[in-house]
Amino acid sequence: MTSRWASFRAGLEEFYAGPYRRTLARARREEDDLFRMVVLAEALGVPDPAAYYTAELMPALYEDFHAWHRRMGMDRSPLEHVGCC
Repeated sequence: MTSRWASFRAGLEEFYAGPYRRTLARARREEDDLFRMVVLAEALGVPDPAAYYTAELMPALYEDFHAWHRRMGMDRSPLEHVGCC
């Protein structure tokens, strides 16, 4: 009985969320890009009053840094201490 409800729920979720999956993924990527820009602002040369608080988030952002700077249209890494290309 529970597997029927689980499959019914999965079908409803696909029906309602399926058409908007691409739009939601694009919105999430844009939010992530903005967040990454705010965190890396001080390293990019933009004065940031919250740099002290965002400095501890930088190691978490280095993982996807290459994809981010390519998406932003930068051929090479804008940071001297991050050589990903």
